[in-house]
Amino acid sequence: MPAIFRSRLVNDSFGDPGLYVDFRVRRRALLFDLGDLAPLTVKQLVRVSDVFVSHTHMDHFMGFDRLLRACLGRDARVRLFGPPGFLDQVEHKLGAYTWNLVENYPADFALEAWEVDHGWRARGARFRCHRRFGREPLEEHRLPPGVLVDENEFRVCAAFLEHRTPCLGFALEEKTRISVDESGLAELGLPPGPWLKELKEAVAHGAPDELPIRVRWRDGALSLERNLPLEFLRAKLLRFVPGEKICYVTDVSYQEENARRIAALAEGADLLFIECVFLDEDADRAARTCHLTARQAGGLARAARARLAVPFHFSPRYTAREQALRDEFEAARCGSTETRDA
Repeated sequence: MPAIFRSRLVNDSFGDPGLYVDFRVRRRALLFDLGDLAPLTVKQLVRVSDVFVSHTHMDHFMGFDRLLRACLGRDARVRLFGPPGFLDQVEHKLGAYTWNLVENYPADFALEAWEVDHGWRARGARFRCHRRFGREPLEEHRLPPGVLVDENEFRVCAAFLEHRTPCLGFALEEKTRISVDESGLAELGLPPGPWLKELKEAVAHGAPDELPIRVRWRDGALSLERNLPLEFLRAKLLRFVPGEKICYVTDVSYQEENARRIAALAEGADLLFIECVFLDEDADRAARTCHLTARQAGGLARAARARLAVPFHFSPRYTAREQALRDEFEAARCGSTETRDA
């Protein structure tokens, strides 16, 4: 049973940070960071429903305008999440343009922006096309610690990291996948149908074992029905597969608290995207700029026990030494001290 996501970096390893996650069977995508989005087509951009911004340094936020341009005039809503101060920054971005005609557009495109603080309080505002993108406050609320979005199929978690400014790391967690065993259907003599979706939803929402599930179908002119307990159907028909976990960590200083939070956020990740800016020979420069070396990033991937780790956000100073970065990262991730310079 394939995972519901397809993920890829927006740019190459030396380009602006950004991760595009597409849903396989739905017209929807998620974006992590808004750097240079030129590689994404308009068709890809208008699929984006949610954007998670680690922090608003230019190489992580300049693509806001391109996303806005692609979505303007469409009947859609995009949610954005960011660290403290994010609402003002979104408002200032929108305030840089003249909006004297957009209230006449047929579609009322809307942005919904949320900033979270260290206590996981969320402050939000809506910016609508037909209101000339004026700021409309939304009700403040407290989130479950570390959880930004929680939907039926997935959740997005976050951790506060330090980059001499608050910076968010993210984990996209697909929930346990529930599939139907067709041989079990045949054994019970039951047909497939909408009732299977109701059964899976009941199980996913923790319905009680004794809940009766109504199985309805037609046999020629006959309309047939059976009521069977959820516990029985779950045991006979359903199979449970752990969901995929994708993590995105960039722009962090190497310090004990950051390392602890990254390891916890990315624990057991199937796929970890992690910045790898400098070689370890330039660790002093990495410390001054609050970035990771390849060796540090590889060690963090190892500590998190990530199944697969992808380094990115390479400094352009290593354009001719890309393989050295990758070798140092892999050596640390695998627990080796041997690296090869390119």
